[in-house]
Amino acid sequence: MKKLLKKRILFPLIAVCMLFTATSFKNDFFEIAKQIEIFTTLFKELNMNYVDEINPARLMDGAIKEMLDDLDPYTVYMNEQDVEEYKIKNSGEYSGIGAVVRSYHDKLLIVEPYKGYPADEAGLKAGDELIQIGDVRISDFKDDAGELLKGAVNSSVDITYRRQGEIRKTTLTRKEIEVDAVPFYGKVNDDTGYIVLSRFNRKAASQTKEALEDLKSQGIKQLVLDLRGNPGGLLTEAIDITNLFVPKGETIVTTKSKVKKFNQEFRTRKDPIDTEIPLVILINGRSASASEIVSGALQDLDRAVVVGARSFGKGLVQRPLKLTYGTQLKVTISRYYTPSGRCIQALDYAHRDENGNALRTDVSSYNAFKTRNGRTVYDGGGITPDLEVKVLRQNKLVQELLSNQVIFDYATDYYFSHKVEDLEGFSFSDADYRDFKDFVAKSDFDYETEVEKLLKKAGKNEEMELFGAEVQEDYRKLLQDIESSKITTLDNYKEELSKEIEDEIIKRYFYREGLYDYYLSHDEAIVAAAGLLKSKTRYSALLK
Repeated sequence: MKKLLKKRILFPLIAVCMLFTATSFKNDFFEIAKQIEIFTTLFKELNMNYVDEINPARLMDGAIKEMLDDLDPYTVYMNEQDVEEYKIKNSGEYSGIGAVVRSYHDKLLIVEPYKGYPADEAGLKAGDELIQIGDVRISDFKDDAGELLKGAVNSSVDITYRRQGEIRKTTLTRKEIEVDAVPFYGKVNDDTGYIVLSRFNRKAASQTKEALEDLKSQGIKQLVLDLRGNPGGLLTEAIDITNLFVPKGETIVTTKSKVKKFNQEFRTRKDPIDTEIPLVILINGRSASASEIVSGALQDLDRAVVVGARSFGKGLVQRPLKLTYGTQLKVTISRYYTPSGRCIQALDYAHRDENGNALRTDVSSYNAFKTRNGRTVYDGGGITPDLEVKVLRQNKLVQELLSNQVIFDYATDYYFSHKVEDLEGFSFSDADYRDFKDFVAKSDFDYETEVEKLLKKAGKNEEMELFGAEVQEDYRKLLQDIESSKITTLDNYKEELSKEIEDEIIKRYFYREGLYDYYLSHDEAIVAAAGLLKSKTRYSALLK
């Protein structure tokens, strides 16, 4: 009787659940079909009736990308050209001129030429503005002009560029370019090894392993792994790199999604290289994604001490999904969680402020988690270092000066006006910093503080009229004082800014390899890491 009663209750419940599920699916399907039909008819009518000729492919490309803008910045549509670029980025190999370039609406900017590659051999420098490639003027080219620099190995390309106001021309012969995941490794001292991991492409784990084994053969007893400025990349490489230092079978990262098949647990699969070597991981505000998986996992497992500044805070996982005609959708499919269970995603793209910017998780909303040894760590805002290095801390002013290229442009002017021949003799002096402040004052750099935004918003309120002319004059004076004090404010961040400027200048004279050489004895974070590793008691205390 009880079994019969259970069946009588259970079957209707299942039927109701199936009905709701089917109805929900049907409603979603109808809504999608409806919107597609509306868009198709609109697109057809526009193409047939618009007064001028239109480019349907470009129009559709823009429409899709605009649609995805309301989601997170990592969910993107990739046309055939984008797909090839994505493959190259992950493989670390392509044929071109060997330089990092930045694309603008009317020009390409050389950001960094690689030593010994065509751009460098032709004499191109950081700060050179490419205005024509072959017969194509950059200002007339609507797509990514950087693609014009790629081509078959040994093919030639004519380039017209502007340097310090002077127009120049050169011809480059393209070569096979290999982008190393580990651009440098060496020894800080006899006992301490140093490995720079700059990206997580398909070479990352193998090159890190090779560097570690080579350094161990040279007798190192401790290691600094530098992930500063590493924007991330392949998840599998992050797991394999962590596996170099932890045993087989350890859970490194867990992903959670609304799609069941994307709910996965990733464990180490190989025998490690060294589970005992004292290890320090360096991070900063530009260490993101896979960098945070490595540093977060090693922190949670109490396998390494994390040194530097809070990381970027990207706890989202993307996967490329194939579409028709060779296109793809790179879509955020899940959030990832470190071994302690924390998701370090800092920005909430589902909730935005009045300017459309994603809201940052408030510190008061962070949740506490425990590492294997019982240390407290937090979610919600990147990886917090166990030992902070002040000079690496990011703030809004430093970020704005970097993103607006003010520091980059100052380094360009410095390079063409200063002669530096000896790396060891180089230093960025107080006089140089005063020169930088003058440069900022004369530039068109415009930075609006949060205080200014609030004051200006208050100033538009009708109630301001109630305070009378004297108060309103004081209000305007306050805004003027804030504006005029911004150059003085640069002194408050002298250490952080000098570090960024010094790095950019050194690359101009001695390439990235020279910068890493300089780091070994001059970089504050490396010096702090080496000092920590030297003190076994202090190192162990931080992990307990």
